[in-house]
Amino acid sequence: MAGAFVTGGSGFIGGRLIERLVRDGWSVRALARSDASAAAVRASGAEPVRGDLDDVAALTSGARGAAVTFHAAANVADFGPWGDFQRINVDGTRNVARASRAAGVPRLVHVGTEAALLHGQPLIHADETYPMAFRSPAFYSRSKALAEQVVLEESRDGLEAVVVRPRFVWGRGDTTLLPLLVEGARSGMLRWVGGGRHLTSITHVENTVEGLVLAAEKGRPGRVYFVTDGAAVVFRDFVGELLETQGVEAPTASIPAPVARALAAAGETAWRVLPLAGSPPLTRFAAWVSSVECTLDDSRARGELGYAPVVSHEQGLRELREAAR
Repeated sequence: MAGAFVTGGSGFIGGRLIERLVRDGWSVRALARSDASAAAVRASGAEPVRGDLDDVAALTSGARGAAVTFHAAANVADFGPWGDFQRINVDGTRNVARASRAAGVPRLVHVGTEAALLHGQPLIHADETYPMAFRSPAFYSRSKALAEQVVLEESRDGLEAVVVRPRFVWGRGDTTLLPLLVEGARSGMLRWVGGGRHLTSITHVENTVEGLVLAAEKGRPGRVYFVTDGAAVVFRDFVGELLETQGVEAPTASIPAPVARALAAAGETAWRVLPLAGSPPLTRFAAWVSSVECTLDDSRARGELGYAPVVSHEQGLRELREAAR
């Protein structure tokens, strides 16, 4: 029986990854920083290891004996102090890689994101050779770019690292994006930016997990792989479908993209300078995602890993409707 160590196991992607690994016969341990996280990890079928990304001793202990470390833990907020993104996404990733190497784990699979490429520009059929946004004004993007750099730098001395980048992860169990969309639509705050009719790639959570498992088994060391659901969708139509599964009507109001970008930049500046609590109502990153094409070429994963989506668009939407009922 193969062994795996998972970070972020109480989260959306990490939880579904644990369920898949256990179903496939893996023995799984997962990092848990709280009692609630430990309970979620245990419910998914893994053994909790108490600690966090700052705790190298706990990471090393959890990874010892594993064949693969899956690093899914991250700060996925679209706004906040740079120090938080640095500590969790950059330094935390370095700690996971070094602990895995110290524990003798031969392979590390890192959950990346197309956000590591974003600094406000469209991505049109982008592949893995596209340059990363190390100076992005969005701290999430910048930190995830740096995290990938760390992963590949630490891929040495017996540790093989592979990066898998899904885009717009969706599906049953989403505790981040879908609840925000539902809340925004119900409150009347959700608006389309520039009409919202741009194309976007998406990746169902089970297709994300499929890519991670295949990367663990077949990924080439030092390689990065995009995984998607296949054909791109119209952003506005897809968000409307997600809202419909929850019994919520999509908005009709729109705001011009240049206005949204200006408001986002001004809001982020005000929140940092004053400073104000929480987050501005619109961030740069949210404005980009809501208005700019992001289509990705996943042919490398299909060719080298044998990747293909395991859940269709229609199946994913049906699962969301059934879960809502």
